[in-house]
Amino acid sequence: MLGLVAMKILQVCPDTYSELGGVTVHVRNIAERLARRHDVTVFAVANHELPRFEVKNGVRVERFRCYAPSNAYFFSWEIPLEMRRVQFDVVHGHGYHAFPLHYSALAKRGKFVATPHFHGAGHTPLRDCLIRLFKPFGARTLERAEKIIAVSEFEKALLHRQFKIDDDKVLVIPNGVDHGEFSNLQKREPEAKSILYVGFLTAFKGPQYLVEVLPRLAEDVVLEIVGRGPLRPFLEKRARELRVYDRVRFYENLSRHELLERFAEASVFAMLSTFEAYSIVVAEALTAGTPCVVANTSALSEWVDNETCFGVDYPIDLNQLAKQVNRVLENGVDTTAMRKWIGTKILDWNDVVGRLENVYERIAEE
Repeated sequence: MLGLVAMKILQVCPDTYSELGGVTVHVRNIAERLARRHDVTVFAVANHELPRFEVKNGVRVERFRCYAPSNAYFFSWEIPLEMRRVQFDVVHGHGYHAFPLHYSALAKRGKFVATPHFHGAGHTPLRDCLIRLFKPFGARTLERAEKIIAVSEFEKALLHRQFKIDDDKVLVIPNGVDHGEFSNLQKREPEAKSILYVGFLTAFKGPQYLVEVLPRLAEDVVLEIVGRGPLRPFLEKRARELRVYDRVRFYENLSRHELLERFAEASVFAMLSTFEAYSIVVAEALTAGTPCVVANTSALSEWVDNETCFGVDYPIDLNQLAKQVNRVLENGVDTTAMRKWIGTKILDWNDVVGRLENVYERIAEE
């Protein structure tokens, strides 16, 4: 690190800074750690349940009114106006697929850094069409950034392919995990063999395939689903139709400690998403010592080593999925092999922030 000169830093979050999704988790973890040495503000979007201004763990949070159809895009007329007024040493915008990142490029002064968390496509045909129409505007935003932070090699390659961005402008700094949370976490023998899913309940994330595969697994295997979202009624209905409802357990609003326990007790963690720029939940499962089965797509394919993490091709074949899940349930894995991810693809959040500070200080001196 070049030094610890205090800086005035703005982090721009693509939602309310209170969600459980990966981008918000990323912004919150880096903002709170940066605030230990720097003056940190977060711009986020407002809803009726959250205060317009607050201070959370040393971070000043300011929320702005927005229009968010289907809880997406987060178009705001207030954020661009505020960007023209305030001054920061570094403005760091997050989340290409919503407007707040693009407003970040309008900052009056300061260096601009972008972390796109870029998927390359929309999650529905309409959103995919909008992403394509939006591409020229998005390209201008990324051109204005002094540095672009990708969270995986997959994302870096995708940015280069779609926007022809020079390699030296894009740095890969993976998402982090709080290693301290896992240091005393014991891998316990569960009461029953279990598949764990943690995430938003929507079709592109793939929890429906886990319900569908249950009849092909032993009757003592249960599915634990942690999260909320519009797909839950369908998942419950399908579980009843398949006569496996008594083997599916839904959880919402778990405490952090309760969630960590779920990670530690699961026999296998599954993430069958079609779009991921990294996947913090896979990183957390592996850190907890739990083997994974993932879709062999997007950045999820980077986790597949057929030793601690096993891939399933798209379109999802239920027989292949059942085979991979049974492979783990019946044979287990060498949990010590998961240590190879620590410090390489799975960083501690403090290491992530240290690398970001290096970026900020270097571009500030240019």
